[in-house]
Amino acid sequence: MNKRDLILNLLDPNTKSETIPAAFFLHFDPAYHLGQAAVDKHLEYFHHTGMDFIKIQLELPFPAQPQIQKPADWKTSLPFFSIDHYEPMLKVVEALIKAAKKEALIVLTLYSPYMECNNMVGPETVARHIEQDPDAFRIGIDRMTESMLQFVRACIRLGLDGFYTSTQGGEKARLSDPALFDTCIAPSDLVLMNEINQNCIFNILHVCDYSMPYHEITRFAKWPGQVVSAGLDLADGQQVTSRQAAQLFNRPFMGGLERKGVISTGTPEQIRQAALTALQNAPERFILGADCTVLPDTPWDNLRLAIQTAHEYRR
Repeated sequence: MNKRDLILNLLDPNTKSETIPAAFFLHFDPAYHLGQAAVDKHLEYFHHTGMDFIKIQLELPFPAQPQIQKPADWKTSLPFFSIDHYEPMLKVVEALIKAAKKEALIVLTLYSPYMECNNMVGPETVARHIEQDPDAFRIGIDRMTESMLQFVRACIRLGLDGFYTSTQGGEKARLSDPALFDTCIAPSDLVLMNEINQNCIFNILHVCDYSMPYHEITRFAKWPGQVVSAGLDLADGQQVTSRQAAQLFNRPFMGGLERKGVISTGTPEQIRQAALTALQNAPERFILGADCTVLPDTPWDNLRLAIQTAHEYRR
């Protein structure tokens, strides 16, 4: 069975495979963010680790927007980024599709419009503006969503298999009123995710806890995506198991290892044992991975060992 079939069979609840897929992601040095260097580094990493699909890292920052000082500025001061802004990233996507689509499914990280707004203006300012004038902020984030939607559609036209869609904003301490996530952030996420889910065969919903934990993740249970990836350590010491997450979301779960844990600094035996523990406690449909992007200095051999452990494991 090739890597494409291995993953696609995982999405079919009526099909079982002896092999458990695995994949880990990390950010490369800036020298490998764009151009042929990015293409070559993604392929080198994919082949060295033996992971079961290719995830393209989205390394295309939006410029800072210091002119957005007050909530009303979101109505008029956030520029609309045309498709030209995304062209360097589209070239990487196109080249990797041509080079490796026959070998494996290819997905692209997609950060949410809210996350990109944070990157341009600052998370504290964005949170304050949402709370002071949510209607004004919605005008700005809608403009950002329309810009990103043209990028998503261009990737789909190139033949991308799917996206790793990352949501933030619903964490426990992000906003003083959690309902503002539902009215000011979630709609923009869902515009992109629904478009993606209607046109791509393999999408991963990533409930990102990189910045802070969630009080609960049940609000995302019906969000689009064929696979779910989420941190299992919630706020106030609460925990969710990978089996509970798979049952809650009613789809395959990806994760099992902590990005800053033994996968980063452990000995080979510690890594193998941690992977085995995750596999023994995993749901039936499962991709071994980390709860988010692993540290950039994580040895590739560590990841290869965890992936080999998944491939050799039998229930």
